[in-house]
Amino acid sequence: MKQLFLMVNDGIVKLIDKPVPKVKENYVLVETLYSVVSAGTERSLTSFGSKNLVQKAMERPDQVKKVLEKMATDGILTTVESVFTRLKEPMPMGYSGVGKVVACGRGVTEVEVGDLVAMAGQAYHSEVNRVNKNLIVKIPNELTDYRQGALCALGGIALQGIHQAKVEPGETVAVIGLGLLGHITARILNAYGCDVIGYDIKDKSLDGTKLKLFILSNDENAEDITKSLTKGRGVDKVIITAATNSNDPMDLAAAIARDRGIICMIGVTQMSIDRRPYYEKELTFTIARSYGPGRYDSNYEERGIDYPIGHVRFTEGRNLEEFIRLIAQNRVDFSDLITHEIDFEKADIAYEMITTNKNNENYIGILLKYSQNKSKWLNKVINNQGKSKFQKDKISIGLIGAGNFAKNTLLPIMKDTGLYHFKGLATTGGVGTAQAQDVFDFDYTTNNYKELLNDPGIDLIVISTQHNTHAKFIIEALEAGKHVYCEKPMCLTLDELEKIESTYKVAKGELFIGLNRRHAPLIKKIKKELATDKIPAVYDYIANAGYIPEDHWTQDEKIGGGRIVGEAIHFIDVIQYLDGSNLESINITFAQNDAFPKKDNAIITLKFSSGAIGNIIYTSMGSKKYAKEQLRVFSNGQVYEMNNYIRMNKYGSMKNTKIKLRQDKGIRDEYNYIYNVLKAKISNTSIDDAFASHRFLISSIK
Repeated sequence: MKQLFLMVNDGIVKLIDKPVPKVKENYVLVETLYSVVSAGTERSLTSFGSKNLVQKAMERPDQVKKVLEKMATDGILTTVESVFTRLKEPMPMGYSGVGKVVACGRGVTEVEVGDLVAMAGQAYHSEVNRVNKNLIVKIPNELTDYRQGALCALGGIALQGIHQAKVEPGETVAVIGLGLLGHITARILNAYGCDVIGYDIKDKSLDGTKLKLFILSNDENAEDITKSLTKGRGVDKVIITAATNSNDPMDLAAAIARDRGIICMIGVTQMSIDRRPYYEKELTFTIARSYGPGRYDSNYEERGIDYPIGHVRFTEGRNLEEFIRLIAQNRVDFSDLITHEIDFEKADIAYEMITTNKNNENYIGILLKYSQNKSKWLNKVINNQGKSKFQKDKISIGLIGAGNFAKNTLLPIMKDTGLYHFKGLATTGGVGTAQAQDVFDFDYTTNNYKELLNDPGIDLIVISTQHNTHAKFIIEALEAGKHVYCEKPMCLTLDELEKIESTYKVAKGELFIGLNRRHAPLIKKIKKELATDKIPAVYDYIANAGYIPEDHWTQDEKIGGGRIVGEAIHFIDVIQYLDGSNLESINITFAQNDAFPKKDNAIITLKFSSGAIGNIIYTSMGSKKYAKEQLRVFSNGQVYEMNNYIRMNKYGSMKNTKIKLRQDKGIRDEYNYIYNVLKAKISNTSIDDAFASHRFLISSIK
């Protein structure tokens, strides 16, 4: 199957082949029939992509600030490399469509296979979409022109704006900006019994949008004309649907609103508020967050947990439901707003139309139409032609999972070593599949990880999935006779650890866990110069980990194991490596802070058979401007102070400082180490430490 992506580095749109996604719990698979091209949103994205680096920076000063902060903590070269890696990553396009349900996951009862549904949010420009049950609504039989359902996300945005503005029947409402979103908003308002006055810099009025009057927004008499239509009062509510870099819509809204009126923003404009009219009229300004309550809430959009209707009448999903109801009952008709249908395979025509528009097409709503191509279901494996031939001295890998770490760190560094051949990529078929495939040129991609386990040409299985799946994949890969490299943590429970260890003991393959910091050059330098494996030391590690929302998957102990297991294992391993003796105990004390209820603020104390002790402070309470990681080692009258894997100070008879331009956490050296082990140049000396640290850490938390 094909999916449309924007190449952020140059603004070109591209169709990328990928396997059909697998259905998951609380999700459905939808064969897309139509998806809408949002002129406002997608024009701004393609325009941004086509700009050069300087122009991109000028347009997004907020991102430039983040880049500068990262340079201060992580180093110049590290930051530059990270920025260019992200710019190479294709961006999925689209967010609203209509299609036919072809599979339902466990927990889905509202629809069944064969139903037509409108879908939003996760409804990309893709031949098949995997969408959460809270983001779809069944299209009733009486709605014969189901194309209109493709506009559902825009309808949800309009309805959320209407709810936020607290519109009541009979009120006069101004809609500023008569693009596609503006017309949809105006027609819904009219269906609810409101008088609507439309505003735009050009006359974009349509017969199907019953306005009380259209007024040019740049008419110097716009305020007076508005008052003449409202008995001198001004409009009750204003909904801004315009997309512009100007603040003019905000100024106009304040001018035409009545005393104690409400202004709601659902478009994209500047938002500088002039205090005078807001004070004199006691105006209220609000902004609608996309389609409604539930938006950006992972519990709602990913886990499928709905909000009780008694507390939230119009959620994101129920806004979509209301939009479809209005169409099905002939309260509104948007068919005339669909001015163009363009074949999905020719999507570049649609994007040319909303950007340069060389042919001066008059358009409002543009739909991409999908053919009933049965071949998209046939291949679970996508073979990619024209790839470089496999070189025998390289290690052939099969990657399971293509999340952010894999795409932005693991794969770029592994590729840059020149030691690995990317043979197979297996994911459940999400967006990351196409992004990783397009940038890193795997020989094939699949939605079935067992294809990798059964491939005799793959030497090393690389696992980069959510933490609760690590043990399963490690065990199956070892049993299949593969070498295994798994990102940390190795597992989440002691039972899983015992199964992994027993499997590894009888397996032919080697096992590596992504505890890369022990391989960092600065850490190796400390070990060599202080001889910490011979002379006992005291270790102090500060991990200024930063805040992560409570609903992030890493905070879920069943999925991510919590941040201590998920990340603090790194710092335990560093001290293990430096000391070199057996780890004897771990003790964890968690902070009690109501503002930080999750277990991500802790002091971890370590004791070793050598007599050495270690202390790890792991906190989410610190500033992002402060270094994320610091290590101090005290031994034999000397102190080594490592700052974020960039700078190291040595204190003895005199102070010496070593500074690196590029942050180096040892990932590249770790991949060199794995290569050398698999080529029988060295032995695997790190896995026993990993077993010990996981055992003590998991026991301490449980």
